[in-house]
Amino acid sequence: MKWEGNRESSNVEDRRDGDSGGSGGGMLGGRSVGIGTIVIALLGGWMFGINPMTIISLLSGGGVPSAQVQEAPAHRPPKDDQLAKFVSVVLADTEDVWKGVFAKAGGTYKEPALVLFRGATRTACGQGQAAMGPFYCPGDQKVYIDLGFYETLKNRLGAPGEFAQAYVIAHEVGHHVQNLMGISAKVDGMRSRVSQTQYNALSVRLELQADCFAGVWAHHAQNARQILENGDIESAMNAAAKIGDDALQRAGGGEVVPDSFTHGTSAQRQRWFSTGFQTGVVKSCDTFSARQL
Repeated sequence: MKWEGNRESSNVEDRRDGDSGGSGGGMLGGRSVGIGTIVIALLGGWMFGINPMTIISLLSGGGVPSAQVQEAPAHRPPKDDQLAKFVSVVLADTEDVWKGVFAKAGGTYKEPALVLFRGATRTACGQGQAAMGPFYCPGDQKVYIDLGFYETLKNRLGAPGEFAQAYVIAHEVGHHVQNLMGISAKVDGMRSRVSQTQYNALSVRLELQADCFAGVWAHHAQNARQILENGDIESAMNAAAKIGDDALQRAGGGEVVPDSFTHGTSAQRQRWFSTGFQTGVVKSCDTFSARQL
Protein backbone atom coordinates (compact mmCIF):
# COMPACT_ATOMS: atom_id res chain seq x y z
CA MET A 1 0.00 0.00 0.00
CA LYS A 2 1.34 3.42 -0.95
CA TRP A 3 0.90 5.69 2.03
CA GLU A 4 4.22 7.16 3.14
CA GLY A 5 4.43 10.91 2.72
CA ASN A 6 0.66 11.34 2.59
CA ARG A 7 -1.26 13.65 4.91
CA GLU A 8 -1.66 12.56 8.54
CA SER A 9 -4.87 13.21 10.44
CA SER A 10 -4.86 15.62 13.38
CA ASN A 11 -7.68 13.59 14.96
CA VAL A 12 -5.52 10.86 16.50
CA GLU A 13 -5.37 10.70 20.31
CA ASP A 14 -2.52 8.73 21.87
CA ARG A 15 -3.42 7.42 25.33
CA ARG A 16 -0.85 4.66 25.40
CA ASP A 17 1.37 6.30 28.02
CA GLY A 18 -1.36 6.22 30.62
CA ASP A 19 -3.40 3.11 29.79
CA SER A 20 -3.04 -0.17 31.63
CA GLY A 21 -1.22 -2.06 28.91
CA GLY A 22 0.88 -4.12 31.28
CA SER A 23 -2.00 -5.76 33.13
CA GLY A 24 -3.95 -6.84 30.08
CA GLY A 25 -7.10 -6.36 32.09
CA GLY A 26 -8.31 -3.35 34.01
CA MET A 27 -11.20 -2.70 36.34
CA LEU A 28 -14.85 -3.21 35.51
CA GLY A 29 -17.57 -2.64 38.06
CA GLY A 30 -14.90 -2.43 40.75
CA ARG A 31 -13.46 -5.86 40.01
CA SER A 32 -10.46 -6.86 37.96
CA VAL A 33 -11.17 -8.89 34.82
CA GLY A 34 -8.28 -10.88 33.40
CA ILE A 35 -7.46 -11.09 29.73
CA GLY A 36 -8.30 -14.81 29.56
CA THR A 37 -11.78 -14.18 30.91
CA ILE A 38 -12.27 -11.37 28.42
CA VAL A 39 -11.26 -13.57 25.48
CA ILE A 40 -13.71 -16.27 26.56
CA ALA A 41 -16.41 -13.66 26.95
CA LEU A 42 -15.72 -12.25 23.51
CA LEU A 43 -15.82 -15.67 21.88
CA GLY A 44 -19.21 -16.14 23.52
CA GLY A 45 -20.33 -12.80 22.17
CA TRP A 46 -19.17 -13.58 18.64
CA MET A 47 -20.90 -16.96 18.74
CA PHE A 48 -24.16 -15.99 20.38
CA GLY A 49 -24.67 -12.42 19.24
CA ILE A 50 -24.23 -10.76 22.63
CA ASN A 51 -22.62 -7.36 22.98
CA PRO A 52 -19.09 -7.97 24.39
CA MET A 53 -19.51 -4.97 26.71
CA THR A 54 -22.58 -6.68 28.20
CA ILE A 55 -20.77 -9.99 28.76
CA ILE A 56 -17.77 -8.38 30.41
CA SER A 57 -20.00 -6.23 32.58
CA LEU A 58 -21.90 -9.31 33.78
CA LEU A 59 -18.66 -11.15 34.50
CA SER A 60 -17.44 -8.23 36.55
CA GLY A 61 -20.51 -8.01 38.75
CA GLY A 62 -23.11 -6.32 36.56
CA GLY A 63 -24.00 -2.75 35.83
CA VAL A 64 -22.54 -0.36 33.33
CA PRO A 65 -18.74 -0.71 33.12
CA SER A 66 -17.16 1.99 35.20
CA ALA A 67 -14.33 4.14 33.94
CA GLN A 68 -11.58 3.38 36.46
CA VAL A 69 -8.59 3.13 34.15
CA GLN A 70 -6.06 5.85 34.91
CA GLU A 71 -5.04 7.76 31.82
CA ALA A 72 -2.58 10.46 30.95
CA PRO A 73 -3.96 13.32 28.85
CA ALA A 74 -4.26 12.32 25.20
CA HIS A 75 -1.58 13.68 22.88
CA ARG A 76 -0.36 13.23 19.34
CA PRO A 77 1.64 10.05 18.61
CA PRO A 78 5.45 10.36 18.50
CA LYS A 79 6.74 11.33 15.07
CA ASP A 80 9.01 8.28 14.91
CA ASP A 81 6.19 5.79 15.62
CA GLN A 82 5.77 4.26 12.17
CA LEU A 83 2.63 2.22 12.90
CA ALA A 84 0.88 5.17 14.52
CA LYS A 85 1.89 7.26 11.50
CA PHE A 86 0.37 4.65 9.20
CA VAL A 87 -2.93 4.69 11.10
CA SER A 88 -2.93 8.51 11.04
CA VAL A 89 -2.48 8.50 7.27
CA VAL A 90 -5.28 5.97 6.77
CA LEU A 91 -7.61 8.01 8.96
CA ALA A 92 -6.74 11.15 6.99
CA ASP A 93 -7.52 9.32 3.78
CA THR A 94 -10.95 8.28 5.07
CA GLU A 95 -11.54 11.92 6.04
CA ASP A 96 -10.74 13.13 2.54
CA VAL A 97 -12.95 10.51 0.90
CA TRP A 98 -15.99 10.87 3.14
CA LYS A 99 -15.84 14.67 3.10
CA GLY A 100 -16.12 14.48 -0.66
CA VAL A 101 -18.88 11.89 -0.62
CA PHE A 102 -20.97 13.83 1.91
CA ALA A 103 -20.38 17.14 0.12
CA LYS A 104 -21.52 15.67 -3.18
CA ALA A 105 -24.75 14.59 -1.49
CA GLY A 106 -25.23 18.06 0.00
CA GLY A 107 -24.13 17.09 3.51
CA THR A 108 -21.26 17.77 5.88
CA TYR A 109 -18.97 15.06 7.18
CA LYS A 110 -18.02 15.27 10.84
CA GLU A 111 -14.63 13.67 11.34
CA PRO A 112 -14.28 11.01 14.05
CA ALA A 113 -11.32 10.80 16.39
CA LEU A 114 -9.14 7.71 16.54
CA VAL A 115 -7.80 6.70 19.95
CA LEU A 116 -4.65 4.63 20.39
CA PHE A 117 -4.61 2.77 23.69
CA ARG A 118 -3.05 -0.20 25.45
CA GLY A 119 -4.92 -2.78 27.50
CA ALA A 120 -8.02 -0.84 28.51
CA THR A 121 -9.39 2.65 28.21
CA ARG A 122 -12.45 4.72 29.03
CA THR A 123 -15.07 5.33 26.37
CA ALA A 124 -18.55 6.81 26.33
CA CYS A 125 -19.76 3.25 25.71
CA GLY A 126 -18.15 1.81 28.84
CA GLN A 127 -14.64 0.52 29.34
CA GLY A 128 -12.93 -0.61 26.17
CA GLN A 129 -10.61 -3.61 26.22
CA ALA A 130 -7.83 -4.51 23.81
CA ALA A 131 -9.27 -8.03 23.54
CA MET A 132 -12.34 -6.58 21.83
CA GLY A 133 -10.27 -5.66 18.84
CA PRO A 134 -10.83 -2.27 17.17
CA PHE A 135 -14.26 -0.79 17.81
CA TYR A 136 -16.32 2.36 17.30
CA CYS A 137 -18.23 4.12 20.05
CA PRO A 138 -21.15 6.23 18.76
CA GLY A 139 -21.46 7.94 22.16
CA ASP A 140 -18.22 9.88 21.67
CA GLN A 141 -17.81 9.32 17.91
CA LYS A 142 -14.38 7.76 18.33
CA VAL A 143 -12.65 4.72 16.88
CA TYR A 144 -10.54 2.82 19.40
CA ILE A 145 -7.63 0.52 18.61
CA ASP A 146 -4.84 -1.17 20.51
CA LEU A 147 -2.21 -1.46 17.80
CA GLY A 148 -1.26 -4.88 19.17
CA PHE A 149 -4.36 -6.10 17.33
CA TYR A 150 -2.43 -5.96 14.10
CA GLU A 151 -0.09 -8.67 15.39
CA THR A 152 -3.16 -10.77 16.21
CA LEU A 153 -4.55 -10.10 12.74
CA LYS A 154 -1.31 -11.22 11.13
CA ASN A 155 -0.10 -14.06 13.35
CA ARG A 156 -3.26 -15.57 14.85
CA LEU A 157 -5.87 -14.82 12.23
CA GLY A 158 -3.60 -15.19 9.22
CA ALA A 159 -4.36 -11.82 7.65
CA PRO A 160 -1.08 -9.93 7.06
CA GLY A 161 -0.53 -6.82 4.99
CA GLU A 162 -0.84 -3.07 5.36
CA PHE A 163 -4.02 -2.87 3.33
CA ALA A 164 -5.61 -5.48 5.61
CA GLN A 165 -4.77 -3.12 8.47
CA ALA A 166 -6.23 -0.18 6.56
CA TYR A 167 -9.42 -2.16 5.89
CA VAL A 168 -9.88 -2.61 9.63
CA ILE A 169 -9.75 1.16 10.20
CA ALA A 170 -11.99 1.85 7.21
CA HIS A 171 -14.58 -0.62 8.52
CA GLU A 172 -14.76 1.15 11.89
CA VAL A 173 -14.99 4.52 10.13
CA GLY A 174 -17.84 2.92 8.18
CA HIS A 175 -19.68 2.56 11.48
CA HIS A 176 -19.11 6.26 12.07
CA VAL A 177 -20.67 7.02 8.69
CA GLN A 178 -23.65 4.87 9.67
CA ASN A 179 -23.92 6.82 12.91
CA LEU A 180 -23.92 10.16 11.05
CA MET A 181 -26.57 8.85 8.66
CA GLY A 182 -28.82 7.73 11.53
CA ILE A 183 -28.64 4.07 10.51
CA SER A 184 -27.02 2.83 13.72
CA ALA A 185 -29.66 4.49 15.89
CA LYS A 186 -32.48 2.89 13.90
CA VAL A 187 -30.97 -0.56 14.29
CA ASP A 188 -30.31 -0.03 17.99
CA GLY A 189 -33.90 1.11 18.41
CA MET A 190 -35.07 -2.30 17.24
CA ARG A 191 -33.23 -4.12 20.01
CA SER A 192 -36.17 -4.28 22.43
CA ARG A 193 -38.76 -4.88 19.71
CA VAL A 194 -37.44 -8.02 18.06
CA SER A 195 -36.10 -11.41 19.11
CA GLN A 196 -32.40 -12.00 19.66
CA THR A 197 -32.21 -13.96 16.40
CA GLN A 198 -33.89 -11.13 14.50
CA TYR A 199 -31.61 -8.55 16.09
CA ASN A 200 -28.58 -10.64 15.18
CA ALA A 201 -29.78 -10.57 11.56
CA LEU A 202 -30.02 -6.76 11.70
CA SER A 203 -26.54 -6.61 13.20
CA VAL A 204 -25.20 -8.68 10.30
CA ARG A 205 -26.66 -6.21 7.81
CA LEU A 206 -25.15 -3.31 9.77
CA GLU A 207 -21.70 -4.91 9.78
CA LEU A 208 -21.83 -5.86 6.11
CA GLN A 209 -22.77 -2.30 5.26
CA ALA A 210 -19.68 -1.09 7.16
CA ASP A 211 -17.64 -3.52 5.05
CA CYS A 212 -19.21 -2.05 1.93
CA PHE A 213 -18.45 1.48 3.12
CA ALA A 214 -14.82 0.39 3.60
CA GLY A 215 -14.89 -0.67 -0.03
CA VAL A 216 -16.34 2.72 -1.05
CA TRP A 217 -13.41 4.38 0.71
CA ALA A 218 -10.89 2.15 -1.09
CA HIS A 219 -12.53 2.92 -4.45
CA HIS A 220 -12.26 6.70 -4.05
CA ALA A 221 -8.83 6.61 -2.39
CA GLN A 222 -7.48 4.60 -5.30
CA ASN A 223 -9.01 6.91 -7.89
CA ALA A 224 -7.70 10.03 -6.18
CA ARG A 225 -4.31 8.92 -4.88
CA GLN A 226 -3.48 5.52 -6.42
CA ILE A 227 -2.77 3.97 -3.03
CA LEU A 228 -3.06 0.33 -4.10
CA GLU A 229 -0.22 -2.02 -4.94
CA ASN A 230 -0.36 -5.57 -6.27
CA GLY A 231 -2.05 -7.87 -3.78
CA ASP A 232 -3.63 -5.15 -1.67
CA ILE A 233 -7.26 -5.93 -2.51
CA GLU A 234 -6.55 -9.64 -2.02
CA SER A 235 -5.09 -8.75 1.39
CA ALA A 236 -8.29 -6.97 2.42
CA MET A 237 -10.46 -9.78 1.07
CA ASN A 238 -8.41 -12.30 3.04
CA ALA A 239 -8.86 -10.25 6.22
CA ALA A 240 -12.63 -10.10 5.60
CA ALA A 241 -12.64 -13.88 5.23
CA LYS A 242 -10.67 -14.48 8.43
CA ILE A 243 -13.09 -12.45 10.56
CA GLY A 244 -16.33 -13.87 9.18
CA ASP A 245 -18.62 -15.33 11.85
CA ASP A 246 -18.37 -18.83 10.40
CA ALA A 247 -14.57 -18.65 10.30
CA LEU A 248 -14.35 -17.37 13.88
CA GLN A 249 -16.72 -20.06 15.15
CA ARG A 250 -14.70 -22.78 13.44
CA ALA A 251 -11.47 -21.28 14.80
CA GLY A 252 -12.99 -21.36 18.28
CA GLY A 253 -13.61 -25.08 17.90
CA GLY A 254 -17.36 -24.72 18.06
CA GLU A 255 -20.28 -25.53 15.81
CA VAL A 256 -21.23 -23.02 13.13
CA VAL A 257 -24.57 -21.55 14.23
CA PRO A 258 -25.98 -19.17 11.58
CA ASP A 259 -28.70 -17.77 13.88
CA SER A 260 -25.95 -16.49 16.17
CA PHE A 261 -24.08 -14.59 13.44
CA THR A 262 -23.67 -10.87 14.15
CA HIS A 263 -21.13 -9.83 11.48
CA GLY A 264 -21.78 -12.08 8.49
CA THR A 265 -20.01 -15.01 6.91
CA SER A 266 -16.61 -14.77 5.30
CA ALA A 267 -18.17 -14.89 1.84
CA GLN A 268 -20.67 -12.17 2.71
CA ARG A 269 -18.03 -9.85 4.13
CA GLN A 270 -15.89 -10.31 1.02
CA ARG A 271 -18.86 -9.76 -1.27
CA TRP A 272 -19.94 -6.49 0.32
CA PHE A 273 -16.44 -5.05 0.55
CA SER A 274 -16.04 -5.89 -3.13
CA THR A 275 -19.40 -4.25 -3.94
CA GLY A 276 -18.29 -1.00 -2.34
CA PHE A 277 -14.90 -1.12 -4.01
CA GLN A 278 -16.28 -1.86 -7.48
CA THR A 279 -19.03 0.79 -7.41
CA GLY A 280 -17.77 3.52 -5.07
CA VAL A 281 -21.45 4.36 -4.53
CA VAL A 282 -23.04 4.58 -1.07
CA LYS A 283 -26.45 3.49 -2.40
CA SER A 284 -24.94 0.21 -3.55
CA CYS A 285 -24.32 -0.56 0.14
CA ASP A 286 -28.01 -0.85 1.09
CA THR A 287 -27.70 -4.19 2.82
CA PHE A 288 -31.00 -3.65 4.60
CA SER A 289 -32.98 -3.84 1.34
CA ALA A 290 -30.93 -6.68 -0.14
CA ARG A 291 -32.85 -9.94 -0.49
CA GLN A 292 -29.64 -11.93 -0.53
CA LEU A 293 -26.57 -11.03 1.48
